[in-house]
Amino acid sequence: MEASAGLVAGSHNRNELVVIRRDGESGPRPLQQLSGQICQICGDDVGLTVDGELFVACNECAFPICRTCYEYERKEGNQVCPQCKTRFKRLKGCARVEGDEEEDDIDDVENEFNFDARNRQDHAFAADAMLHYGRASDSDLHHGLHSTPLVPLLTNGQMVDDIPPEQHALVPSFPGGVGGGKRIHPLPFSDHALPVQPRSMDPSKDLAAYGYGSIAWKERMESWKQKQDKLQMMKKENSGKDWDPDGDDPDLPLMDEARQPLSRKMPISSSQINPYRMIIIIRLVVLGFFFHYRVMNPVKDAYALWLISVICEIWFGISWILDQFPKWLPIDRETYLDRLSLRYEKEGQPSQLSPVDIFVSTVDPLKEPPLVTANTVLSILAVDYPIDKISCYVSDDGAAMLTFEALSETSEFAKKWVPFCKKFNIEPRAPEWYFAQKMDYLKDKVLASFVKERRAMKREYEEFKVRINALVAKAQKVPEEGWTMQDGTLWPGNNVRDHPGMIQVFLGQSGGHDTDGNELPRLVYVSREKRPGFNHHKKAGAMNALVRVSAVLTNAPYLLNLDCDHYFNNSKALREAMCFMMDPLLGKRVCYVQFPQRFDGIDRHDRYANRNTVFFDINMKGLDGIQGPIYVGTGCVFRRQAFYGFDAPKVKKPPTRTCNCLPKWCCCCSGKRKKKKTNKPKSDMKKKNSSLGASAPVCALEGIEEGIEGVEGEKFILMPGQKLEKKFGQSSVFVASTLLEDGGTLKSASPASLLKEAIHVISCGYEDKTEWGKEVGWIYGSVTEDILTGFKMHCHGWRSIYCIPDRPAFKGSAPINLSDRLHQVLRWALGSVEIFLSRHCPLWYGYGGGLKWLERLSYINATIYPWTSIPLLAYCTLPAVCLLTGKFITPELSNVASLWFLSLFICIFATGILEMRWSGVGIDEWWRNEQFWVIGGVSAHLFAVFQGLLKVLAGVDTNFTVTSKAGDDEAFSELYAFKWTTLLIPPTTLLIINLIGVVAGVSNAINNGYESWGPLFGKLFFAFWVIVHLYPFLKGLLGRQNRTPTIIIVWSILLASIFSLLWVRIDPFLAKSDGPLLEECGLDCN
Repeated sequence: MEASAGLVAGSHNRNELVVIRRDGESGPRPLQQLSGQICQICGDDVGLTVDGELFVACNECAFPICRTCYEYERKEGNQVCPQCKTRFKRLKGCARVEGDEEEDDIDDVENEFNFDARNRQDHAFAADAMLHYGRASDSDLHHGLHSTPLVPLLTNGQMVDDIPPEQHALVPSFPGGVGGGKRIHPLPFSDHALPVQPRSMDPSKDLAAYGYGSIAWKERMESWKQKQDKLQMMKKENSGKDWDPDGDDPDLPLMDEARQPLSRKMPISSSQINPYRMIIIIRLVVLGFFFHYRVMNPVKDAYALWLISVICEIWFGISWILDQFPKWLPIDRETYLDRLSLRYEKEGQPSQLSPVDIFVSTVDPLKEPPLVTANTVLSILAVDYPIDKISCYVSDDGAAMLTFEALSETSEFAKKWVPFCKKFNIEPRAPEWYFAQKMDYLKDKVLASFVKERRAMKREYEEFKVRINALVAKAQKVPEEGWTMQDGTLWPGNNVRDHPGMIQVFLGQSGGHDTDGNELPRLVYVSREKRPGFNHHKKAGAMNALVRVSAVLTNAPYLLNLDCDHYFNNSKALREAMCFMMDPLLGKRVCYVQFPQRFDGIDRHDRYANRNTVFFDINMKGLDGIQGPIYVGTGCVFRRQAFYGFDAPKVKKPPTRTCNCLPKWCCCCSGKRKKKKTNKPKSDMKKKNSSLGASAPVCALEGIEEGIEGVEGEKFILMPGQKLEKKFGQSSVFVASTLLEDGGTLKSASPASLLKEAIHVISCGYEDKTEWGKEVGWIYGSVTEDILTGFKMHCHGWRSIYCIPDRPAFKGSAPINLSDRLHQVLRWALGSVEIFLSRHCPLWYGYGGGLKWLERLSYINATIYPWTSIPLLAYCTLPAVCLLTGKFITPELSNVASLWFLSLFICIFATGILEMRWSGVGIDEWWRNEQFWVIGGVSAHLFAVFQGLLKVLAGVDTNFTVTSKAGDDEAFSELYAFKWTTLLIPPTTLLIINLIGVVAGVSNAINNGYESWGPLFGKLFFAFWVIVHLYPFLKGLLGRQNRTPTIIIVWSILLASIFSLLWVRIDPFLAKSDGPLLEECGLDCN
């Protein structure tokens, strides 16, 4: 489709469609003008007739085709229109061909029997044939050029290893002619539509020259045998581990470099993982004895405190089990990018790497700065991947003209930035971060022009930033009549909640070349239609709209989704993912490849655990050894077919021995076979469309309504078109695209029809009465649609891969101040609560599918962790209560009890140390994670539980807004900015009451003498455990200048005072008695 077509806006439901031209053009134009100008076969201009009118080859459907392709189809092709299959009629100025009817209305006598062009082509073909095959007779030319089918090579015209095409053993035969049986040279090209004409081989000639007796064949066999021997030796040395990526036993690949596996699974060394597993088992045993002691030894004078503490500890133990055992099988992975290039990028041939559609989502340009989005888009366009294989789709869910204009400026700057990146191979390829990095940019740069061009490019980028910032400043004040485009047309998205769908191709097929004249990847702006009364499902709905639009326009077999603030830090990240996706041994069962999230702009101490390295470097590695990591929302490469609700391909198991001792009618054998056959789930309708070519014209559901045949497990299935429509929607083009497992677009469809269909699939009512958001696409029902979507894929039997390149693949920005960080954690926890209270809860959903039990434990842990906030809040309150009342949660410890307590603490520390040892996580990062687990647990997680209960049970949607109160312009000023939020009240209250408890406990011990200090130490340790974990919160609360808002201090002191007075009233420090004790002092008061 044309990049210069303009902004296409419309609504399928309202039957509206309009094209707004870009700069230099005036006024809207109808969509029909987009078609009929470019030939849909060769891409050239259609041209004009001899009368000066637009050339129209087919009078039935007006399919755009140029005269050259039209004449070729009539002479050499099937003589029918590629779209409507109507036979081409002879047009004026064209020669007659066989089969033409008598056309009395064409006055074209001079061209009636003009065969000159055909003869010239025949002579050229004959010359080429003589050049390749030797001398040919007239009869050979006649039969060989016009009626003889071409013989394809066994390798489809490609060399196998070191054998050139002239040494292949296939000997073509030409029926007819004198020399038909004498030519032994293979044809240099192939035509799969024509059958091969076999002939008997002459052993004295053929085998001696090109067959099994040739020297080339003997050398190849000897080389192959040596490689196989070497392969078997390596297999024995490695015990087969390196050659079985996922527990299968496929045929081992050949030893040549291009056929070796593209990736390798590397288990953690036994010296590191075995002690870790042993300490887990020991800790589990000690935990059992610990709970036995706690339950069997209640504290009678503080029964309530003891009961609450035991319940909390049991919950913590269950949470630890759910978190620990999915880390039982951690692994690392290694990729081989050189093998990927050798296999799919052969020299002198087009790249065979699979196309990738990249999604970038944004909503509000005032909260998500356009400059950040622009840097992400620029890094995508400059990625190290074949240009024609990349398409970038930017979803503007806020329909902001600011985003549209910023993207237009970005597309212009990309024409300069992309060639600069690829010429000098710079990293990263986001200009903001490239020019900001503090490093010697002259290192390893040998080109003398680099310094000059870098300075010029930096000036260009500064000017680009000025233009973007000017757009942002202009957008601060919206005109009363709304925004107006340059041609005077009102911006279709002026009403954010009521606007048509919009699509603009900035860079693409027929437009958008860089300064060196090279083509740029496709860049498409998409804003889905929004109307009042429809549920648009926020980000998940926007991503599903991108899935459908990309399927109509490009239909790449793989997708990558990025947040607008996550840029390509490693330009080879897509190649890293393709090492798994395109690996013949592994790729077919992989639904997505997840990269870890890395961040820029975080302070060195990472006070609030923004890097989250414990999760990304420990938990995710553990999941990769089971069924794969969970989907975390960004930096993930998907297989498109996995989004369509299909089951993963079944693993072919080796044949097993059958029972021959009993007859076939025996229920012991045949009954099992019947049961296995009848209980096959209906969801196993996974299809492979080997019979459907990507170029097949599909413009209606004519061939789909009767049923589409697919292959699974060597059995044909039938899926009626009505089921496809109910599942995927009413777009025939999109439904047809779902059947193309290897991707590909409809070559016969015109740009006009594709744009119209693209507007259709982003209409607000398209998903009604379909399975979108239920079984297809991103799953609805939670604000954390990422976890839910990955969970559904794993339930269908797919597995995922965790890829950690040496250079981080993507980098983003994280909220580094306390309030924003808590608000982010609140959103994640709320999504988990919504999943827990829905039908997709891992506790009861997905049994009988392909989800492994350890993977299920990880998903259970991911959905119930917010509920830990309730026992955690109670447990953090207990130290203050114990100090204020003088009581404790445990009785006086015996020697055996002290042993269990001490053993449990040692196991806890040993587990953490061994985890850090095999994962490489630092102790400071591990400790920050522990601290923020408590901070987030008693604040954001707690609010998420109550907010989720209100939302799911009562339908009340409450939001905790964050308002900025302070800030600086210095480095890391955001770290010290304070933003008021109600999330800060619970942890502040905990801090104050524990500090009050420490003061009260110490004062009481001073007053009561030496004997009271012994029991006090346990209580003080308990209180200091809480205070130390909340220390980063206290530091963030005070800020740089020790400024804390009065509202925080007032609320916290008020709650702490009420709590303290309540305990004093219920259980005062004074000894209890029925009345005052009166003693006779001996003095005479009278």
